[in-house]
Amino acid sequence: MTLPSSPYPTPAIVSKLPKVGTTIFTVMSALANQYRSVNLGQGFPDFDCDPRLLDAVDQAMRGGHNQYPPMSGVAELRQAIAAKVRTLYGASYNPDTEITVTAGATQAIFTAIMAVVRPGDDVIVIEPMYDSYLPNIVLAGANPVCVPMTDEFTIDWTRVEAAVTPRTRAILVNTPHNPSGRILRDDDLRALEAIAQAHDLFVIADEVYEHMVFDGQVHASASRYPGLVARSFVISSFGKTYHVTGWKVAYCAAPAAMTAEFRKVHQYLVFTVNTPAQAGLARYMADPAPYLQLPAFYQRKRDLFREGLGKTRFRLLPCEGTYFQVVEYSAISEQPEAEFAQWLTREIGVTAIPMSAFYDAPIERRKVRFCFAKKDETLADALARLSRI
Repeated sequence: MTLPSSPYPTPAIVSKLPKVGTTIFTVMSALANQYRSVNLGQGFPDFDCDPRLLDAVDQAMRGGHNQYPPMSGVAELRQAIAAKVRTLYGASYNPDTEITVTAGATQAIFTAIMAVVRPGDDVIVIEPMYDSYLPNIVLAGANPVCVPMTDEFTIDWTRVEAAVTPRTRAILVNTPHNPSGRILRDDDLRALEAIAQAHDLFVIADEVYEHMVFDGQVHASASRYPGLVARSFVISSFGKTYHVTGWKVAYCAAPAAMTAEFRKVHQYLVFTVNTPAQAGLARYMADPAPYLQLPAFYQRKRDLFREGLGKTRFRLLPCEGTYFQVVEYSAISEQPEAEFAQWLTREIGVTAIPMSAFYDAPIERRKVRFCFAKKDETLADALARLSRI
């Protein structure tokens, strides 16, 4: 329904985000619905979370945890986060002054940028990248400086350091990496640590897939490296870890002085995060098994999916973490990535996301991204359709 015409004009709008339109995810999901495609484009599970987590949140609601919690987050949850990070990575964050519960990781990333990045600053980002990074930087009045990964999605740290100027304020990194499925290793984090220290940069470490690292590899968290701990906002997501992306609950760990600035923005952006989910998550985290078992859970799905894709004409790229698999399709088609993804949806009945969507200036490399955070029967259906290519 549209509003009736009015004699009073709407003020002219000068967009703060003139390049932002309908996202590729919205476009591809609409196509998937139209053609009843198996949607492996959406980056979230099609299965339920642990019923014990639902019970914990239900008990919190019924137990009266329904009013505003502390701005920084429920104390028990911040304490549980601090204990987990200390056990896994060795960093001792003070739960009162150095950990903040956020309304999802996207809010945490935006809040970190707004806390320390000033108008006119440069922020280095690694391409391909999660789609919120560039708009967040632009809204802060800063300039994104994009450094592309190699063709096989590794980082050339020499190119990263060459992008640093006196205007550079921060660098934003993501591991395990969405969309490529690659991980950073110890030598990568040490290179990042050296660059950040040499040029006095803040680091925003997007680690939302921290518990999805495969083949016995160890997650190279910024929280493992003292030189990074001192200058990093380290962000993770309960939504990704516990299969509840719709709850939008995450956290940020950072030194006290950085957290103080982070909370100034957080307080007036969302103020706080829903109480029963926080209380339920705090109780559920008493058992570490769910996140400790997550690598094996998703590695089995990865292996199932890769085995099926190996029987097709797609070329598989390495998948070391996350729940995303990138494939190269030049043996199948010469279409640009967006056109190929639409063809795949219409004609084959499987939806993927073109990798070009994850770049500031689209780069065509004949690659698309699939999400395998799906039920086994969903993956089997998708593989049966893809095998017809």
